[in-house]
Amino acid sequence: MTATTDGSAGAVPPRPAPATGDSAHDRPGTDGSGVIPGPSGTGTGASPARAAAEKATVRATEYLLGRQDAEGWWKGDLETNVTMDAEDLMLRQFLGIRDAETTEAAARFIRSQQREDGTWATFHGGPGELSATIEAYVALRLAGHEPTAPHMAACAAWVRAQGGVAASRVFTRIWLALFGWWKWDDLPELPPEMIYLPTWFPLNIYDFGCWARQTIVPLTVVSALRPVRPAPFPLDELHTDPTLPDPPRRRAPAATWDGLFQRIDRALHAYRKVAVKPLRRAALRSCARWIVERQENDGCWGGIQPPAVYSVIALHLLGYDLQHPVLRAGLASLDRFAVRREDGSRMIEACQSPVWDTCLATIALADAGVPADHPALVKAADWMLGEQVLRPGDWTVRRPGLPPGGWAFEFHNDNYPDIDDTAEVVLALRRVRHPDPRRVDDAIRRGVRWNLGMQSRNGAWGAFDADNTSPFPNRLPFCDFGEVIDPPSADVTAHVVEMLAYEGMSSHDRTRRGVDWLLAEQEENGAWFGRWGTNYVYGTGSVVPALTAVGIPASHPAVRRAVAWLENVQNDDGGWGEDQRSYHDTEWIGRGESTASQTAWALMALLAAGEAAGKAVERGVTWLAETQREDGTWDEPYFTGTGFPWDFSINYHLYRHVFPLTALGRYVHGEPFRTTDPRPQGS
Repeated sequence: MTATTDGSAGAVPPRPAPATGDSAHDRPGTDGSGVIPGPSGTGTGASPARAAAEKATVRATEYLLGRQDAEGWWKGDLETNVTMDAEDLMLRQFLGIRDAETTEAAARFIRSQQREDGTWATFHGGPGELSATIEAYVALRLAGHEPTAPHMAACAAWVRAQGGVAASRVFTRIWLALFGWWKWDDLPELPPEMIYLPTWFPLNIYDFGCWARQTIVPLTVVSALRPVRPAPFPLDELHTDPTLPDPPRRRAPAATWDGLFQRIDRALHAYRKVAVKPLRRAALRSCARWIVERQENDGCWGGIQPPAVYSVIALHLLGYDLQHPVLRAGLASLDRFAVRREDGSRMIEACQSPVWDTCLATIALADAGVPADHPALVKAADWMLGEQVLRPGDWTVRRPGLPPGGWAFEFHNDNYPDIDDTAEVVLALRRVRHPDPRRVDDAIRRGVRWNLGMQSRNGAWGAFDADNTSPFPNRLPFCDFGEVIDPPSADVTAHVVEMLAYEGMSSHDRTRRGVDWLLAEQEENGAWFGRWGTNYVYGTGSVVPALTAVGIPASHPAVRRAVAWLENVQNDDGGWGEDQRSYHDTEWIGRGESTASQTAWALMALLAAGEAAGKAVERGVTWLAETQREDGTWDEPYFTGTGFPWDFSINYHLYRHVFPLTALGRYVHGEPFRTTDPRPQGS
């Protein structure tokens, strides 16, 4: 197969049939209950680890089958941090729609997450984080918590000790500026005229990752209009010196990148005073049009909370009243992100992950021995087939000639399907014996073609865009909230490579380029960095199965180094864990309390490397079996998902189940089907 000149791919060849007995399609049947048979290897010849794994697999399968939605999907809660809840309350205060019941429920959740020292962390067990703590404090003040209360006074004292509001991130200070608690002049400038910058110009909006551009465009409107609503109370207690809330700071040297962009920001502040008014008005209208055109059918923007919040504010400032269909739908979408908990509290999800959760659940069940034609798997496949994105989105800016065919992460996000979900959905669909195989093949052909066309120039894949690697956006003073570009990553590239291998394309030039990139990206210690999961355990757990899927032998030096690293970082209890702090502190690499999901990732890599009979695998499997709850799932308070490395951590509540089930299933039943087109050793 050859690539076309537009960066897409030609016709995708049919996938070769897997070898008999090596596929989820060939797993044993059931007794009619829909659950795999009980342990068959528990006799005198079975090891204790295998017997325990078989029992755990059956229980976990029953649990997961029982939690499928009637429409065919699975979705676990997506937990992040209390800034989502605090900003939701501040949005309602700004719009004049905050009510007592919502405020009390949100405050109850926020208060429940406060640490003993008065702070809030951004992940379970993490240290206090300044911006999250400030925003949570403001939310509790909105809910009526007095600054003299012990938990509030401790919080304010800690904030002052960290440098006060002046030391917080830009987004936090923008929220405070909306109420006059911070000066707009003391914030970085973002002119709406940047909407007109051509795609070849540095710092055009398409140089930013999709999540960042959807946030930045509405914020250019907010920055231009500089609204201030009456403050319901003062916040002097959060400043080191209330008379000088923004103390002067020395600029970086002009010859440095930081110094250059600081001076560019001052120039943009000066431009604000002389901006041509007709051009400014036209730019604001263009931004509004850009925002409205990207609203999804469910009313949200990009399926994630931050762009939705700022889009609502921006459009409201431009004259859209709260009863306008666009704003009414936008606010309703935000309400759908609220999770009501048993204690009456209200937690806001930053995003929802049904496509991701469903494809991972399908893979887990199939690899655990559920028959390929099981009604639950067929129903899941039907739902996933209906979610394929068949219209162009913003990715066409870099790939204008590429036909659509990807899958998004959320219920509704047609503007931004992503490469990772597309790869995993294809892997899931191939595990299902669907009554309409032509429909499945057609959908997979579109998905494979789209993923091939989204390959970046270096041979790897990012998450949403191709070649989104500009070095400039992260340098902006405004962009201190996390990763704002979308460069290729080892985990996404690995999932695509694994998918291509399963489609019989191991020898394809694009697959080989992806493999070469992965081999070159291996760290000196033998691990791979995990961009979208925590961290090196996730990266390694993604890459090793991909390498072996394309035919890299278990004896390959890269695989052996990865195995040695995983064995070296295994915890004394037999599990694996890695703390979010590994993203900025090398002492934490591969270190952390054992978790079900991270133990599963390590096991998936070791099993793919041919280590099923090894001591490390036996200990890991035993840990999973012994820590499984009576209901068949696992507890996992730790955050093992990543939005932005270190800056934005995620606890996917279904990770604690789907990945352990996948690992146990592969341990019990063997590796899933492999390509018939392996690459030679050392290639």
